[in-house]
Amino acid sequence: METPTASLQLKPGRDKPVHNRHPWVFSGAVGRLHGDPQPGDLITITDERDNPLATATFNPRSQIVARILSWDPAEPIDDAFWGRRLERAIAARAALGLSSDAGAALVSPAPRLPGSPVPASPTTAYRLVNAEADGLPGLIVDRYGDHLVMQCLTLGIDRRKAMLTAQLAELLRPAGILERSDVDVRGKEGLRLLIEPRHGQPPPPEMTIHENGHAFLVDVWRGHKTGFYLDQRDNRAAVGRPALLAGREVLNVFAYTGAFGVYAAAAGAARITQVDSSAPALEVAERNMALNGFDRPDDELIAGDAFEVLRYYRETGRQFDVVVLDPPKFAHSQGQVERACRGYKDLNWLALRLLRPGGLLATFSCSGLVSADLFQKVVFGAAVDAGRDVQILQHLGQAADHPVLLSFPESAYLKGLLGRVW
Repeated sequence: METPTASLQLKPGRDKPVHNRHPWVFSGAVGRLHGDPQPGDLITITDERDNPLATATFNPRSQIVARILSWDPAEPIDDAFWGRRLERAIAARAALGLSSDAGAALVSPAPRLPGSPVPASPTTAYRLVNAEADGLPGLIVDRYGDHLVMQCLTLGIDRRKAMLTAQLAELLRPAGILERSDVDVRGKEGLRLLIEPRHGQPPPPEMTIHENGHAFLVDVWRGHKTGFYLDQRDNRAAVGRPALLAGREVLNVFAYTGAFGVYAAAAGAARITQVDSSAPALEVAERNMALNGFDRPDDELIAGDAFEVLRYYRETGRQFDVVVLDPPKFAHSQGQVERACRGYKDLNWLALRLLRPGGLLATFSCSGLVSADLFQKVVFGAAVDAGRDVQILQHLGQAADHPVLLSFPESAYLKGLLGRVW
């Protein structure tokens, strides 16, 4: 069992976030540090009168100097504590209908006619642990078939990753566990970037996963995030309905490996144009179509800058029935939010100008610093400037295996709108 090596006393009036169960303590809230803790140690968080409030991991190298593990200062932080948190997260995914059993067989789906119902099939790739939202600050664990991919984003988790790896191996018995700690945020924690196998067999260079009856090729070693945009699963299903897409001409922008495109093909879209800056990603998108039994010679794959491609389509009078915008994070810091909003506005203005009356716009932002309200205001501004009326049909967000902690609004990073455009 670990015990706190020091106590961190908050400044007067700076204890409200802790009482509200926000898991971060910023350096500006620190009054005094009692003791000599080492980076990564457990510490006790106290109010200005030294009343214990919580137990946290400590990192003086980070602007987030403490990350709270328990709001009960008396709760032991031992192996059993970490095990309970992991078990709770895994059980929560099982309750969503996502199996926590590793080693599920992967069977390629049979070709199907456009517009036919999606057959029942297991979803074999999803998030098992979502960091602070699962009470494990800085730990991400994603399942891809019979392999797990983990990210250790904070010093507190990094120091304990051997124990956490052993517990994951015991609980889930995967074929292997890969650490993909190649995220820039580690630099703010004083940690180097790394990609290393941690347990069992290393995953293959490419694997096949299933999602809602569709199959996708994934590279968990070098692919975006941990290999795939798992957080968009529910949105792909919401947008990719035959009632919305059958017989429609679809533009998928920032397509990556074409997941939205596969859903569109399955829904009976008449023609699909997929745009991404990466030609290799689009090659995988083409292979994903074939993997799902689709032969679509009239579809287009465009490797290029999304803004330039959209401007070209506007200048040439090209129009579509459906546009999907899923750009990368535009804002990495508070100072970049204003510039990010200008980018989102320009992008959505271009998309709105390309849509036929009655067309659909599915637009997203994965910038956590851009709130859902702010994003909606940005899209509203784009609609006004484009001279288009937009009816919001559905607010979109991250999949249910990426839960949002009510006391931690920062965990609500993915937001989107599905709108009809006139």
